Amino acid sequence: MAMEQFLCFFEAMPSWQKLLWIMICMSLNVVIEGIRPLFTAGFRSMRHTRTNLALLGTTILISVIFSALAVGIVEWTTHQGIGLVHWVTMPAWLGLIATVVLFDLIAQYWVHYIMHNVPLLWNLHMVHHSDTHVDVTTGTRHHPVDFIFREIFAAAALVVTGAPVSYYIFYRTLTIFFTYMTHANVHLPERLERWMSYVFVTPNMHKFHHHFEAPWTDRNYGNMLSIWDRLFGTYMEGDIGEVRYGLDVADDSRGDDFAYQISLPFRTKERE
Repeated sequence: MAMEQFLCFFEAMPSWQKLLWIMICMSLNVVIEGIRPLFTAGFRSMRHTRTNLALLGTTILISVIFSALAVGIVEWTTHQGIGLVHWVTMPAWLGLIATVVLFDLIAQYWVHYIMHNVPLLWNLHMVHHSDTHVDVTTGTRHHPVDFIFREIFAAAALVVTGAPVSYYIFYRTLTIFFTYMTHANVHLPERLERWMSYVFVTPNMHKFHHHFEAPWTDRNYGNMLSIWDRLFGTYMEGDIGEVRYGLDVADDSRGDDFAYQISLPFRTKERE
């Protein structure tokens, strides 16, 4: 009964609660950034925050559109009996865990790996990496077309898992938490970072991914679970003090220029 009530809560979650969750996750990390910042110079400028929040606005709009599509996909997979939860008999709690793990693999790790290794998609993903002051607002700093591609993979994961709406919304809720937590400009205790990183993606782990040049840029693709990077050989760690944000193929001085960021994927000069 408790599990049913838990899943019903997410299935019936209204849009205003989802937006409230975004605000709570961002606000909590802003507070922690103020208490235990990793870096200090140049952070929390109004222009930087404004640009990233403008890009957040585009991701919210795209999410609304794909959420409606997700409902249609769930109805189709349920009617056709397609997906893991329809093929394998298991208790609801195990189905939920299996769904979250598969979503993290398909709609986070794999899509992220592809974005870095397909030139056309990397051009779009450059907008996320061109932030020279990574903080909580960087989490949802994506070019609109980049985010559409990510949502397509999330839709594919829905088909693979056959997940009901409640599983899908629970996964998205977890994703929001980890997205903001791993990008936050926070310095966690070293021992806590170490132990967390054996299973989960941590702030330091993801900061190496935002280093301005390869090979660090092409490591630590995970969003929630660090097991994928460890399993597929893309995990790395090092001295966090050596991390420098931005891109060696973009104009760092325009990292907070919204118009420049929207046009960045189409500026061939920056990639020569």
